[in-house]
Amino acid sequence: MERLLQCMDDFDDLMGAIGLVYERLRRLLLTMLALIIGLASLVSGVLLALVHPRIALATCLLLFVTLLYRVVTSTPSGRLQTI
Repeated sequence: MERLLQCMDDFDDLMGAIGLVYERLRRLLLTMLALIIGLASLVSGVLLALVHPRIALATCLLLFVTLLYRVVTSTPSGRLQTI
């Protein structure tokens, strides 16, 4: 009976180790995906600015206004607003 419990404990340790490796790989893949998306958006912005400068300026202004609105209307992270 003790051998069975020892085998089950070893199997549990193996599954835990696989989970830790999986988590590292998942974080690495998500980081790589974020970098690729960031680079693609940067390159597409530069290409848009070179090909259609006015459309690029309008897009930039829309993004800036959206960001400014979000900053102004969001609650501070340290405290909640009470009414």
